[in-house]
Amino acid sequence: MNPSVARRPWWLYVLTLAAFVVQTDDFIIVGVLPEMAADLKVAEPTAGQLVTAYSLVYALAAPAWSLVLTRVSRRTALLCALAFFTVVNFAVLTVGSYPELMVLRVLAAGAAAVVLPSALASAGALAPAERTGRYLATVMVGLTGAVLVGVPASTWIGAEFGWRATFTSCGLIGIVAFAGVALTLPALDTPRRERSGSLVGLLRPLLNRAVAAILAVTVLVVAGNLAFQTYISLYLADLAGAGPRTLAVLLVCAGVGGVAGTRLSGWLADRHTPLRAFALACGVFCVAMLALGLLWLVRPVPAVFVAGLLLVWSAAAWAVPPGIQVLMLSRTGARAAAQAMAVSSSSAYVGSALGGVVGGAVVALEEGLLPPVAVALVAAGLVLALLTLRAPAAEAEPPVTADGDTPAEGRQQDAAAVPGPLRDGPRHRA
Repeated sequence: MNPSVARRPWWLYVLTLAAFVVQTDDFIIVGVLPEMAADLKVAEPTAGQLVTAYSLVYALAAPAWSLVLTRVSRRTALLCALAFFTVVNFAVLTVGSYPELMVLRVLAAGAAAVVLPSALASAGALAPAERTGRYLATVMVGLTGAVLVGVPASTWIGAEFGWRATFTSCGLIGIVAFAGVALTLPALDTPRRERSGSLVGLLRPLLNRAVAAILAVTVLVVAGNLAFQTYISLYLADLAGAGPRTLAVLLVCAGVGGVAGTRLSGWLADRHTPLRAFALACGVFCVAMLALGLLWLVRPVPAVFVAGLLLVWSAAAWAVPPGIQVLMLSRTGARAAAQAMAVSSSSAYVGSALGGVVGGAVVALEEGLLPPVAVALVAAGLVLALLTLRAPAAEAEPPVTADGDTPAEGRQQDAAAVPGPLRDGPRHRA
């Protein structure tokens, strides 16, 4: 392949940085929770609700923003959201009470609910048809990078310079992301039909069985992963006697696996089909979870055994989103990309919240049940996907324009926007 063809544009890495900073901002509280709670004179569980509030606001705001901003170009929406996100993070320097910080976290989540879906939609819209999965996976690396690099680095910054400095660091990265978008991202004007369409017309591309199935699958699979991940420190402490230092090493292994899994999934989604990539990721996830469950029966076990399984688990868990996102885009078409990515990321946050609740209930009974419960949820999502999404995108319900019709021009545009492996259908099947 000609290197000039394979080379990825600068704007793609800028979008990855934008995803990195909003994901880091979501989780940085975890590393500075005790110091922050003491400074604001609230209990640590109360301070922890800042994370819950952020996730909840994001889940509710992302779909709403996708409709409110349909008359605004994605580039403009992304720039405005990044600017607001940056200002809100710098404003944490002035906070003197818990309610003030809660307000700022809600505002930051509202901005993030524009940034991440816009970044994913832009990557999907600007990617060459045969590389859509890899472009989306590249943006998703920003999310895994936040876990691997962003959160640990922010924790160190908080320890050295105070907990408010962690938010300042996100503000500084926000400035870099804003400048990068302004300088490198091509203009992405909203199509004329979408600007003039009705609310029903804008929603109609999302109102079909395939999209509903993808959202349900996302909730189930994310819930299965988060049921385990939320309480991983408790599980590893009992399974391998992992103290803080050992836990840090194990989590780094998991982060490395996550980055590798994300990149591999994007390649598989383009080379074969996103459904196959998704099914493979779910299968590997279940195998890793079952192996961890079996180790629980012979605990304690050396941490080195656990490290390998955590790397595989994380790689599989982070390999899921690119396949789901390509599936979503193939079912909705390019004109509904922003709405599609918004509801997709929103459903992931719903799954995250559900996973935390389910995991908490399981831990109250027996920590060793976490892997089997995770397998049950992910397997349910996989079965649902195989039963409802096996038809190629070309056979799925066609996207509808904002005016409520499906003109030949619109069908041709959406066909061109569908990734090659999906558009070509059975020719790529074994």
